[in-house]
Amino acid sequence: MERTLVLIKPDGVKRGLIGKILTATKDSAKKHYSEHEGKDFFEELINYVTEGKMCAMILMGEKAVDAARKINGDKDPIKAELASIRGEFTLDKTHNLVHASDSSENAEREITIWFPELTCSSEHTCDEKYKGTVDLFAKINGPLINV
Repeated sequence: MERTLVLIKPDGVKRGLIGKILTATKDSAKKHYSEHEGKDFFEELINYVTEGKMCAMILMGEKAVDAARKINGDKDPIKAELASIRGEFTLDKTHNLVHASDSSENAEREITIWFPELTCSSEHTCDEKYKGTVDLFAKINGPLINV
């Protein structure tokens, strides 16, 4: 079963679009966005993500990464589908409300940053560790969304 990480970013929290929240440190934000280190927008991104509180969650299910990214929409609000979170609420490319992992591998790396207690080890697969949890994607007939 695939897992993905979703973050509601500070502008989503400030606008009251979430519930339970956490605060990112500069260190955790730099670990999370390490693949962007050295790029022109890196410092602006780190400052943005650490300017306020966020909500972090792990979604699990078949094609969890694709489903979360489809629901979020493109980070450019002009390109985002209107029914997506970013298509509906994003103000600009930087302040784009949400994050979703772009691959299973990056999801597992990111999950270790925000939820170290839920990290899957080589001794136990994620399926074994989360046996008995609810697979929300399995509760419907057919795909959750077209991806």
